[in-house]
Amino acid sequence: MKFTEMKLHAMNAVKAYFKRNWKKEDMMNSQEIPLHAYKCLKKVYLTLFCALLSSTVGSFLHLIWEAGGFFTVLISAASILCLYFTPAMKVKKRVLFLMIAAYSLGASFGLFTEYHFGIDQGFVFSFLGGTTIGFGTFWFGAMLTRQRIDLYIGCLLHSYAFMYLWFVTASDIFGGHTTRWMIKACAVLALDLGYFVIYSQEILYNARYGDVNFVNCTFTVFFHLPAIVVHAARVYLVAESEHYRQN
Repeated sequence: MKFTEMKLHAMNAVKAYFKRNWKKEDMMNSQEIPLHAYKCLKKVYLTLFCALLSSTVGSFLHLIWEAGGFFTVLISAASILCLYFTPAMKVKKRVLFLMIAAYSLGASFGLFTEYHFGIDQGFVFSFLGGTTIGFGTFWFGAMLTRQRIDLYIGCLLHSYAFMYLWFVTASDIFGGHTTRWMIKACAVLALDLGYFVIYSQEILYNARYGDVNFVNCTFTVFFHLPAIVVHAARVYLVAESEHYRQN
C-alpha cells in the first residue's frame, strides 16, 4: 500500500511539474521586457553566473591543488540541505549556501568523471568554464537591452562563439580536445542555452504576478548542470574512441 501511495505521489509531482499556466503565445512573446520583470530576470542571470563562476573556481582549484575530495562532497550535500531548509525571506543566507554548494560541486565533479569515465579534471574545468562564459554572456546582454529578440538571439550567437574560442584556448593549455569533441560539446551547451531561453520566458511570465524567487530559479537551472557534465563526458568518450579508431 505504501509503495502504491509513493508511486501515485511521484506521478502527481511529475504532472504538477509539467502543468504550466502559460500558453504558446506567452513563450513566443517578443515584446520589450517590462521593467519589473526585467529586474527579476537580471537577478536570476547574475546569481546563476556567480554560481557557475564559483563552480568553475572550485574545479580549477581541484585541478591545480586537488582541492576536491570526500570533504567537498559532504560540504555540497550539507549546503544544499541548508539551502532547502532556510526560509525564503533570508535571501542572503540562501545565496551564500548556493555559492558554497556550487563551489563544492565544482571541486567534486572531477572525482565523479575520473572514477566513472576515466576523464581528468582538465576536461571538467574547460567544460565548466565554457558554461560560465555562456551564461555570463546572457547576464552581460541583459545589462544592455530589454528587447527580448536582441537579448536572446544576440546572446545565443555570441555565447556559441565565445564558448568555442574558450574550448580552443583550453585545449592548448590543458591538453588536446579534438575539434569533433569541441563541436559536440558546444552543441550540448547550445541545447542547454536554448532551454534557458524558454525558461527565461517563463520567468518573465511569472514576474507579471509578483516577485520571482531568483534563488530558486537559479537552483533549478544550476542543478541541471551535473546531468549536462555527465552527458558531455559521454560525448567526450565517444569522440575520443572514434578518433583512436581512425588512427
